[in-house]
Amino acid sequence: MRILAISGSLRKASFNTAALRAAAELAPAGVEVTIYEGLRDIPPYDDDQRAGSGFPPAVAAFRAAIKAADAILIATPEYNYSVPGVLKNAIDWASRAPDQPFDGKPVAIMGASGGLLGTARAQYDLRKVFVFLNGHVLNKPEVMIGQSATRFDAEGRLTDEKTRELIAQQLAALRDWAERLRR
Repeated sequence: MRILAISGSLRKASFNTAALRAAAELAPAGVEVTIYEGLRDIPPYDDDQRAGSGFPPAVAAFRAAIKAADAILIATPEYNYSVPGVLKNAIDWASRAPDQPFDGKPVAIMGASGGLLGTARAQYDLRKVFVFLNGHVLNKPEVMIGQSATRFDAEGRLTDEKTRELIAQQLAALRDWAERLRR
């Protein structure tokens, strides 16, 4: 099973990207987690551009990666109580017709932040977006990594065992969810 992992943060030392690296380590047998690296290349959404000349190459590549994946795993920071603009922009571009690639796709959401709530509000907002896109969001387990600076070491490795267990459980649940949706 192929899971496409998308970080909503562009920072080199992003705890959200580090959480996705941990997810790749913790994936159950038979599950491959690939972290998408091209979010930075997606231009600001402009429907005149899409209608006039089609999807820019970075957007076409993002849409193809989503379509090829069996499931999606998103790690989002929380900016101003919501989803970072770069992530929402990428979703907006990818979700345009024709062949909207999130339709029917299993999706899991996690997030890391310095605050106590661990991106709860941003995750809620992403759930609302995926309801409209007909993405099938996994309900549990939820992974909200609060006080993230205390859960990763200086090299960005997730050291908190409880969080590692939760991520492993979420990946197993996403695998099972994707398999159930295939039937």
